[in-house]
Formats: sequence, C-alpha cells, structure tokens
Amino acid sequence: MRVLLIDDDDALAALLTQQLVAQNYVVDRVADGETGWAYGSTFEYDLIILDWMLPQLNGIHLCQRLRNQGYGVPILLLTAKDEQTDKVRGLEAGADDYVVKPFHIDELLARIRVLLRRALTEAAPVLTWGDLCLDPVSCEVTYHGQRVDLTAKEYALLELFLRHSQQVFGASTLLDRIWSSEAFPSEATVRSHIRGLRRKLKAAGAPGDLVETVHGLGYRLKTRGSLGTAREIAQPLSRAIARPVI
Repeated sequence: MRVLLIDDDDALAALLTQQLVAQNYVVDRVADGETGWAYGSTFEYDLIILDWMLPQLNGIHLCQRLRNQGYGVPILLLTAKDEQTDKVRGLEAGADDYVVKPFHIDELLARIRVLLRRALTEAAPVLTWGDLCLDPVSCEVTYHGQRVDLTAKEYALLELFLRHSQQVFGASTLLDRIWSSEAFPSEATVRSHIRGLRRKLKAAGAPGDLVETVHGLGYRLKTRGSLGTAREIAQPLSRAIARPVI
C-alpha cells in the first residue's frame, strides 16, 4: 500500500513515516499543499494523510481540489482544530476521516486500516495463493500456517503479486510501485529483494520458484502446478496494542 503524507511538521512526519513503514506501507512525504497536489495528481496512492495547516495551500483547499478533480482515494485529515464546526468543515471538504492532534499512534494506524478496508471491500480481504496467505490488515504472511517474516519491501512485492496474480511485472514497474519517490534504487535492488522473498518463502516450505522469473519480461506468481488461483476471504480487524500519545 502506498501512502502520501502531507505535513510540514518534520518531527511528526518522521515519526509517522517510521511507524507506517514498520506496518509495510510505502510512504511519500511532502511539506506543503502545492507539492502535495503535484504528487497526488501524478502518482497513484492508496491513501492520503493530510495536515490542515500547510504552507502555500492548506489541507482543506487541497482536499477540495482533489475531490473536485474526481480523486476518489481515501483522505485522512490531521489537525489541532477540535471544534465541532471544524470537523464538519473538514468532512464537507471531502475528507473521509478526521483525527485531532495529539493522538495515539495506534488509533491513527487503526483508522488507516479501516479506510483502506472500506476502499478495498466491505471486509478486509486475506489474499491466498495455494497455501500462501497474506492478511493486509494484520500484515501477517503465512505459508501452510507457518509465519513468514518479511521486510517491508518484500511484503509489498508479495502483496502486489497477490493482488495481480496473472500479471508480469518488470523491474522498472516494481521500482515505481514499491519504492518511494525519494528513493533511487536500481534494478539490482529489485533482484536482491526478490531473492530475499524467495529464500524466506522457501524456508517456510514454499516452492523455490513460487515467485517466478519470466525471462525478458519480469516476475509473477508461479502459474503451473497445484497452487491454485489467488482468492480473498474476509477476516476481522486485528486488535491494536496501546502506544504512547504523539
């Protein structure tokens, strides 16, 4: 999942980015509304986290501009304004949710999961491919019931393959979809992460070529054998663990 974070508070943005990356999100962070508009109208995101008070173009006006242009991705508004009229104004501008500062990080993460769940289906799907399971709510991956611990990038690669199980992804496409706009990785980085993903899946009992190479084209999930096809099943939202207030 790719998130655009628009906030000019460097300390808060750094903390949020750290927490989101730990939850396997790919994060682009910008510090003003006009740059947020440029990013939001150029790249594909699954969620926008938007501060109200921003230089150049405030969060309310940016939210309105995005909605007026038909931008349907969920928008979560962050603000220190806690009056009821402010909340109404934010929601009427097109925000899907409204979180008042200071907040518990786990509450924010839970709200993010809820917004993404609504955007995907009525119930958050668990993606499966044969004995492989990936739960996008808990960010847990298992193979034949055994947990597979992946890095954020390995997880993002696997989730992309599962969501588009018949598609072949070239290295350049994977770089665009998985790595943030501030990173400058090479195709060798993609190959390294694919090797790491395969190694961890194999250690859990999966075939070594579960993620197969289509020579000259890229990578996809293994299509032959008895692995079956990707499907989705509903799972309840995982319970959050309390964390300090930001």
